[in-house]
Amino acid sequence: MRDFMRERYGTRRGPRNIWFGVSVEDGTKLSRIRHLREAPAGVRFLSIEPLIGPVGKLDLADIDWVIVGGESGPRARPMKKEWAIHIRDQCETAQVPFFFKQWGGLRPKAGGRELDGREWNAFPRLAASFVISAG
Repeated sequence: MRDFMRERYGTRRGPRNIWFGVSVEDGTKLSRIRHLREAPAGVRFLSIEPLIGPVGKLDLADIDWVIVGGESGPRARPMKKEWAIHIRDQCETAQVPFFFKQWGGLRPKAGGRELDGREWNAFPRLAASFVISAG
C-alpha cells in the first residue's frame, strides 16, 4: 500500500477521495499504524475491530478517523469496556473522529452501539469515493 501510494504521489498525500485503513485488534498490531502513516494516503483510518485486547497508547498523528468494534459470531471473544473507553479518550484528546460500531456478540448488533450511555458516530469531514482496507 505504501509503495503503491509513493509511486503514484511521491511524498505528498494523495487525493482526499482515496481512504486507506488498517485493522488493529490489540496492542500487538500497532506496527500497522506506522506502515499506514508511511503511505501518502489522502485519508488514513484505523479499524480497531474486532477489539480483542487492550491497544495501549496510540500515536494518532496524521490519522483521520478511528472505528472501534467488538467481535461477532458464534465464537466471539468479549470486548472489555475499558479498552473501548481508552481508545475513545485518546481520540478525543487528539481530536480524531471516533466511531463506535458495535459491542459484538453472537450477532453483530446484539450488544448495541452505546458506549458510556451514547452512540459515537463521528466521521472525518471528508468525502470518500472508495475505501481500501489492508489488515
